[in-house]
Amino acid sequence: MPTQDPIYYVEKVEVEDDGDSDSYDEVRFEDDISESETEEDLETALRTMKNSIKGEETPQAVVIPKATVSKRAEVVDDFIRNFLIRNKMTRTLEAFQREWFELHEKGQANTLEMVPDCYVQIEELENRVKFLHKEMGKMKKNVNNAGTQFIKIRKERDFHRMHHRRIVQEKEKLFADIRRLKKHYESYEPALSELRGKYETAMREKMLTKIECEKNLTKIANLTTTLTNYETVRGTLSTPGGPVQEISPVPGVVSAAAGSIKEHPSDTVIRTEAAENPNIGASIAMTSHLTRPGGFRETHSFKAHDMAISGLALHPTKPVIATVSDDTKWRLWSMPEGECVMTGHGHDMWIGGCGFNPEGTRLATGSGDTTVKVWDFAEGTCMHSFSDHSHPVWDVAWHHSGQLVASASMDNTSKLFDLGSMRCRSTFRGHNDSVNSISFLPYSNVIATCSADKSIMLWDIRTGLSVQSLLGHVNAINCVTFDLCGELLASCDAYGVVKIWDVRRGGVEAGHWDYEPHPVNSVSFDASGACLAISSNDGTVKMLEVEKGVATELTGHDDGVQAALFSRDGDMLISASSDSTVKVWS
Repeated sequence: MPTQDPIYYVEKVEVEDDGDSDSYDEVRFEDDISESETEEDLETALRTMKNSIKGEETPQAVVIPKATVSKRAEVVDDFIRNFLIRNKMTRTLEAFQREWFELHEKGQANTLEMVPDCYVQIEELENRVKFLHKEMGKMKKNVNNAGTQFIKIRKERDFHRMHHRRIVQEKEKLFADIRRLKKHYESYEPALSELRGKYETAMREKMLTKIECEKNLTKIANLTTTLTNYETVRGTLSTPGGPVQEISPVPGVVSAAAGSIKEHPSDTVIRTEAAENPNIGASIAMTSHLTRPGGFRETHSFKAHDMAISGLALHPTKPVIATVSDDTKWRLWSMPEGECVMTGHGHDMWIGGCGFNPEGTRLATGSGDTTVKVWDFAEGTCMHSFSDHSHPVWDVAWHHSGQLVASASMDNTSKLFDLGSMRCRSTFRGHNDSVNSISFLPYSNVIATCSADKSIMLWDIRTGLSVQSLLGHVNAINCVTFDLCGELLASCDAYGVVKIWDVRRGGVEAGHWDYEPHPVNSVSFDASGACLAISSNDGTVKMLEVEKGVATELTGHDDGVQAALFSRDGDMLISASSDSTVKVWS
């Protein structure tokens, strides 16, 4: 048998650093090592050697994943086989296997020889180096990708920076253009102001021309009617032996000597000449709100109805008011205590408006059930009910004769009812939307109506024709009313605009005030016409001094104020609101 070389294990030993080179102890391989000891797991042995060494391993940047299976030290023949298999040296492996098994059969093969640990460590280090090379390749690739991405982002940054600079330049250019256009516009401002004034003058002249045209058309219609009546009467009176009658020179009306031509025997005679207005030229004191320091203050308040109050009327001679409500009832109250004098009910729906006759013995009401009812206080019942309207009635007004009642309805018409014949005497058609309010010019035969079509129309009840139209509102008009002298007409609309028109000058606009955005529900003059009470939907009553255009507010209601009226002497103001209360201010 050939001489067997001794096998050595290399063991690392730490020594003090005295400048000498490292030394290693030889460990001689003993022949009496048992087979179980040679088959000790290599990993366990390495772990044992590492634990015996006092020191710490150098931290590695990359952790190599370890196999989950345990390994043991390979014998030389297995090591050679594995080496040949890994390198795919199949023919050499077959030659080695054949020769090795022949020696093994002859008993000449040494199966206890182990592969030194240094070889195993070298192999592991080679594997680690390969792994690290692979990781380094990945890192290089990532670095290259990052560099490419960085270059791309830098180019995008440069592009956006250039785009931003261009936008800034364009913005500065636009600002310069805007400044130039502003200067250019300012140069046109005087011309625009002049054109605006010319336009307003032209519109005013157009309105006056339209009014004159309507007046002329009305005169033509009246003259035509007069001519027809004259021919009829002349034919009747021209019979032989017949009496001769005098014809009235007033267009459209036969003189008293000849008698009145009426469509119904019981119709009330409408006098041709206007009645004398006692308020014109009379010395009427202004309301004490304008003369007293601090103005009006709330003195009384009471709940008048179970639901919202929609209308208010003042008795012509007594300190009594009438209220109407959504609860279908009307009530009479003594002022200023607020004691209920009378209650009436008969309407099937809410009541929109009410009004006393000039004598104060009757009350007219208009309701959502499309009827107009006249109530007699002496009898305590409904005197008559007119049902000629096809839609709800918003407002009613009395003629100074006390025998005619006018109404405003949602059916776009106004009607004149005659209490003498108990019928609808005339229907006034001309508005294109709901007629919201109606008022008589004091002691005359002219009524004013306002509509949701944004117009005000004046009508002659003798002919049933419109004599004038007032335009200027741009929203639905809620209320229209005259002062006692019949010189001024006030109107208000759904956007809080209040206008005053001068009736003496053909309906020229004399004042304009904005209280937007809250709607104004109604307006009312005091006896002198110097102060206007404005009922606003914001729960306040605004007291407007007409001449100065200055307004003060009376606050206290919790909901929109629907109506406000001055007492005859101007020392008291009564307001009614949707909060179901009536307040007295004095």
